[in-house]
Amino acid sequence: MDYIFIIGPSAVGKTTLARALYRHYRGVYLEQNMVPEFIIPDTVSDEGIYEEQLCWENVLLQLKFFHEKGCRNIVALDFDDVRARELPLHFKGCRFITLRLVSSDPSQIRRQMLHRHENEGGLYAPEYVERSNAVIMGRRLLPNEVLIDIAGKTREDIFREATELIDGFKPMTDYEYEPDDEHNYLSWVQSRRLF
Repeated sequence: MDYIFIIGPSAVGKTTLARALYRHYRGVYLEQNMVPEFIIPDTVSDEGIYEEQLCWENVLLQLKFFHEKGCRNIVALDFDDVRARELPLHFKGCRFITLRLVSSDPSQIRRQMLHRHENEGGLYAPEYVERSNAVIMGRRLLPNEVLIDIAGKTREDIFREATELIDGFKPMTDYEYEPDDEHNYLSWVQSRRLF
């Protein structure tokens, strides 16, 4: 596989799965938040959109760089969900799979968010994670995207399901695709006014 993209709401287990897949497939591991620190110019009117756009363009360049250098099994995550709708545009012709992690049991990701917050710090917004899970779970599947419902599953169960999907997946490299309305997606950039 050229690329393995992992998307989903906060606290659904994206990073845990990505690290396990990276080790298993011996590829490249890349998160959008790995972009070097930078100062936003004073002239920027919307800092959230500017920061996310810069990070997105940076990660796209890195993804393509590693692929051009012969790397495969490039595991990438931490995209805004609205950016997931762009993946089939940017990577048409490549062999990729997008694993969309969601939970049909919102209380599970609420518990996972609380556990992470208490043990590692970070975001704690249970209402937001439930709403984002519902939006991400409810939207249509994109080309080469598959859904993994983590409800009631252990890390090992999810890893096993993901590797079985990846190993048996026949990605489309040529397809017709027109992105649907971005309002069907989620964005952490509040000024986008998406769900």
